[in-house]
Amino acid sequence: MRALEMSALLCAMLSRNNQQVSVLRLAYTFLLYLLAPFVLLRLVWRGLRAPAYLRRWPERFGYIEPPLGERVIWLHAVSVGEAQAAEPVIRALLERYPAYSILVTTVTPTGSAHVASMFGDDVAHVYAPYDLPGAVSRFLDRVQPQLAIVMETELWPNLFHGCQRNGIPLLLINARLSQKSERGYLRVSSLVSQTLGCVERIAAQGKQDAARFIRLGADPGRVMVSGNLKFEQRIPPSLVERAEVMRREWGVQRAVLVAASTHEGEDELLLDAFGDVRREVDNCLLVLVPRHPERFESVADLCRSRGLNTVLRSQRVPCAAETDVFVGDSMGELLLFYAAADVAFVGGSLVRHGGHNLLEPAAVGIPVVTGPHVFNFTDICNLLVTEGACEQVDSPAELVRSVTHLLQDANLRHDIGERGRRVVERNRGALETVMGLIEQNLPPDAAR
Repeated sequence: MRALEMSALLCAMLSRNNQQVSVLRLAYTFLLYLLAPFVLLRLVWRGLRAPAYLRRWPERFGYIEPPLGERVIWLHAVSVGEAQAAEPVIRALLERYPAYSILVTTVTPTGSAHVASMFGDDVAHVYAPYDLPGAVSRFLDRVQPQLAIVMETELWPNLFHGCQRNGIPLLLINARLSQKSERGYLRVSSLVSQTLGCVERIAAQGKQDAARFIRLGADPGRVMVSGNLKFEQRIPPSLVERAEVMRREWGVQRAVLVAASTHEGEDELLLDAFGDVRREVDNCLLVLVPRHPERFESVADLCRSRGLNTVLRSQRVPCAAETDVFVGDSMGELLLFYAAADVAFVGGSLVRHGGHNLLEPAAVGIPVVTGPHVFNFTDICNLLVTEGACEQVDSPAELVRSVTHLLQDANLRHDIGERGRRVVERNRGALETVMGLIEQNLPPDAAR
């Protein structure tokens, strides 16, 4: 999606009503080749902070040797959020199509680690190829999937065209499109329309998403509303027991606020707010979980620089009475942290990042608080707020008031948490819709 947006200006300059769309894809590809050295430099720069970015580069150019069989279902989830949303689909694929190998691609190392933590060796994982013709051709030639499934809003003109050229059915599932993204795509509507024309079916999260895809040129007959797969997350039976163990390590008698998926510039605001909360809620513990692993150490240093007694999850030690902050520097444990806490603040929302998944804390029955910037999760936020399962605040000062009130009222926390559980339960159903589409696009004898 980002590459397509970056090429918007060039393509718009070249576009004419009587031009062939292939010219736009050629311009897009030319721009990608121009940007390739800078993409590699960015990988190196990110690798200085997160060494995982320096590994497995050949995969990004289609040089892969996955341990796959003759029949492959390929699912692409760009990073952690998309991989988490795809979990119920992947588990259903493993159960219903045991004769198929499941390949999951991501773009980020954190997405790769999350896939590994969820599925181990049950699925194969490689990085998705860059949207360059050579990389795409090598990837598709080596994988030869019988079905391609892409999560959410990853629109790659060359990759989608490659699937169509090779006769690979392509599904865009859990598809969402913000108003901002729609405006950007409209600048290259001919290229986007051609790209969407390569998709067999688009399963949109909501009616607005479906309408936006149609306005961008998708065939209305191929667009449907499936609901949001994020509602399909099932709580592991062992979670309650594990959460009780976690809570004992934090301190059973303490109030616990988890601030999850935080971003740079947001941690400082949260630590300021936490100082105000502690003046009202004695001995409160802050569980701080940065969104990106490369920030774990710097966030812990930030806490210590403010004189806060800080413990890291990786230290595997209980919090003492004097511990102020517990930094969740681990992968795949966020749901556990939510289940063990009293109140959850979901980050990426006090800064203009667009927010993160509000349904995880709601699903485990704890009150959810979020900031004003939730443009990536507008529908979910509005639903939870309307149902009284989430409090949206406009500033750090409002965050302090909301969190303090919740931490001081156990009955209120219970009521809000139960509302959240009910919202999640009522809105399930997307999984079966998506699995129906998958079944329609695989051979009749594919299922168990």
